[in-house]
Amino acid sequence: MIFDIVTIFPEFFQGPFGHGIIRRTREDGLIDIRIHDLRNYTTDKHRTVDDRPFGGGEGMVLKPEPLFAAVESVLSDQTLEKRAQTAIVLLSAQGKLLNHSVAQALAEQKRLVLLCGRYEGVDERVAEHLATLELSIGDYVLTGGELAAAVVVDAVTRLLPEALGHELSAVEESFSTHPEARITAGGILDCPHYTRPAEFRDWKVPETLVGGNHEDVRRWRRRQALAKTRRNRPDLLERAALTEEDRRLLEAADRD
Repeated sequence: MIFDIVTIFPEFFQGPFGHGIIRRTREDGLIDIRIHDLRNYTTDKHRTVDDRPFGGGEGMVLKPEPLFAAVESVLSDQTLEKRAQTAIVLLSAQGKLLNHSVAQALAEQKRLVLLCGRYEGVDERVAEHLATLELSIGDYVLTGGELAAAVVVDAVTRLLPEALGHELSAVEESFSTHPEARITAGGILDCPHYTRPAEFRDWKVPETLVGGNHEDVRRWRRRQALAKTRRNRPDLLERAALTEEDRRLLEAADRD
């Protein structure tokens, strides 16, 4: 997977990608992250990337010419076949909300070009005629798209085959719709997790988890996942296809 990030702050990315899974997957050659300075694609001596909005208003708007030039340069060596496997993503508060299914769809691409917005926004012609997807990471506004780009890289990378080192690591987790998921089946939240010590400041790990009965552990985890989803994200539970066992587990959670 190739990630091309177009930004006016290339130095921002010196830190986020130098640790953990992202660093390892880069070293192993599973991903290639390329940072492109948007100002290198300007044509005036001041390297101007923004201008005042038509119609008036506050703030500055990123100009279309440098962004088009950057993407066209970055992808200039692509064949039509490779272009079909490339997504051009504009990071914007006005975009489609990033969720697990969107990340999965992006992980199926061979290349992602991430355009980092700034200032008041980006000329709409970029969203209409250049980007294949306008994407937001949440219902809030950031000062720029750099943080959002880092989030997308992380969310997509961990879904790539071999990225996590264990094939089931990305199966049993919050929002998973993987057919092999048991605890989080239906896209609900993950269950609580515990590790040693078994007792910490008088707080004990639930007996079921240390009892050794795998089926009891499975039911406990599914019940806890269902209960946490209902408490924190009831919207996910409304969309999940619950089984009769799920309903019984929720009833049991009510009695706890």
